[in-house]
Amino acid sequence: MSDRDWETPLTSNTLEQRYEIIQQLAKKAGRRTLLARDRKTEELVVVKLLSFTSDFEWDALKLFEREAKILQAISHPAIPRYLDYYELDFNNGNKGFALVQTYISGKSIEEYLKSGRSFDEVEIKQLAKAVLEILIYLHGRQPPVIHRDIKPSNILLGDRSGNSIGQVYLVDFGSVQTLAAKEGGTMTVVGTYGYMPPEQFGDRTVPASDLYSLGTTLVYLVTGTHPADLPQKDGRIQFELLTNLSLEFTQWLRRMIEPSLERRFTSAEHALQELIQPQLVDIVLSTTQQPSDSKVKLTRKADTLEILLPAKGWNFGVGFTTAFTTFYNLILVPATGIAFSPYWRISHPLIWLIVGGLWYGNYILISGVLKYLLKRVRLKISSQEIELTHEIIGWKYRHIFNASKQDVSALKLIYGYHGNRRYMHIWIGKNRYELWGDSILTEPEMEWLAQEVSSCLGIEISREPNFYIPKGD
Repeated sequence: MSDRDWETPLTSNTLEQRYEIIQQLAKKAGRRTLLARDRKTEELVVVKLLSFTSDFEWDALKLFEREAKILQAISHPAIPRYLDYYELDFNNGNKGFALVQTYISGKSIEEYLKSGRSFDEVEIKQLAKAVLEILIYLHGRQPPVIHRDIKPSNILLGDRSGNSIGQVYLVDFGSVQTLAAKEGGTMTVVGTYGYMPPEQFGDRTVPASDLYSLGTTLVYLVTGTHPADLPQKDGRIQFELLTNLSLEFTQWLRRMIEPSLERRFTSAEHALQELIQPQLVDIVLSTTQQPSDSKVKLTRKADTLEILLPAKGWNFGVGFTTAFTTFYNLILVPATGIAFSPYWRISHPLIWLIVGGLWYGNYILISGVLKYLLKRVRLKISSQEIELTHEIIGWKYRHIFNASKQDVSALKLIYGYHGNRRYMHIWIGKNRYELWGDSILTEPEMEWLAQEVSSCLGIEISREPNFYIPKGD
């Protein structure tokens, strides 16, 4: 269908002798979106045209009529307002329809991204809050109204004011659905790939489906990459390593894009409440829980996950070292002193070497006992970095590593390695570090903590094959 076929018999640039066409905003098969001026009000309007072309599908008319009907029934300052709807006769003899709605001045998120603008976490939260408030209004209608096509090109931003991101608008209700319409018959599967939740592909749409689309839109903003181009694991988009978001916002965003409806936020109200007042304990995605007898201390703050492993306490190694230290100080040191007593006043290097050796031995033995009894392992993961330290009574005596979260390349649980023990290793680039072994943790504790670290970092845990290396090989 040529552009001339879209002209009405009245005039080439005016519809119904009222709407003066200024420019074309968008087009696709059988449809046009135009910017026009209403001669009666002198205001700018948007006119959507639908024509019965040779490739016309009745589903298109059904969606077009539903958009007009729903826009006529709703009223929200962040949604285009319905103005008019009428039938048209085109020059080629085809019939068509026109939907007129208010024009919203602003650029889409998509346009801002393509122009190179970036959004920080504060701005993205403002955007999320604004869209959620719109969704609360739509989903609260009777019957609930589901947009079904939330994406960067359908979210507009007005002029910024101060530290605010500006007025946020939700447009293009061409894919809209109500639950009543769904119950009345089969729905057309619509949406945009990359932003559609799994259930929408199966012709099932619920209010939480809009939350998934909003979540993937926000993922696009924080990563700069289209959601369809990001890696996935078990159907969930893996975005965490490409961002420097706070832990609380990362976990909130995970809930928004959960492929499973059961694990996604149930409503826009719930999502908004968690965004404003995060409850990290409630939204951790671990599939395991802390064993009831575990003494590990796990703390979640606004943007930090901290794991503190207790000291090993008294065991055979500590008992043996303590016994030897007692023998060393009560028997070996006095015996050595008696043996060399005639020479104590002689300034001989050998005497000082023996004395120094005795004191150094004491230091090694006593510090070893203290480490066994009091050493604790602390793993701290913040929004930007990960740190592993050893400490005694709050004093960090050994700094294992401090790295950016983006430098973490792998997590591995190794079973049956070196005498059939269990270890958890983390790779920072090409360097490997042991987080902890089973000399401190039980197997349930190991699995629980591995899930917690994996969830926080957004990295899948891999497990080494179970094998045993005999001593002497």
